[in-house]
Amino acid sequence: MTHTVGRYMTPSPVVVERNTTMAHALRIMNEQGFRHLPVLAAGKLVGVVSERELRIVENMHGVDSGMCVVGDFLLGAPYAVGPETPLREVSLAMADHKLGSAVVVDGEKVVGVFTTTDALRALAAVLG
Repeated sequence: MTHTVGRYMTPSPVVVERNTTMAHALRIMNEQGFRHLPVLAAGKLVGVVSERELRIVENMHGVDSGMCVVGDFLLGAPYAVGPETPLREVSLAMADHKLGSAVVVDGEKVVGVFTTTDALRALAAVLG
C-alpha cells in the first residue's frame, strides 16, 4: 500500500488572501477549527500562517489585529507538495526543517494541508 500525503491531509482547506486582516484570519481559524491557513496573492500560494504565529503578533504591544494583514507576517515560501508525494518524504522534510505544515497543491490549486496532527494520525493508522 502506498502512503501518500494526499491520503492523510486535511482536504479542501480554507485559504485567505494576503491582504486579509489578522483578526479575520484568527476568526476563520476559530470558527473552522484550523491552526494553519494557506495565503494566496492573486490566486497563487505565497505562504502559510499559523494560529500560533498570529497570536504572538496579536499580543505584541501596539499591534492592532484589525489593521495588520497576514501578508505582512509571511516568513518565506511555504513548503508545498503534490497529493501523490510519499508520506515518508513529507514527514522527513517537516521534521528536518521543523515545519508545522505542508500545503498540498494540485498544480496551482490548494487542495489540502498536512499538519503534524495529520502526521500523528497517519502514524497511528500505519502502526495499526
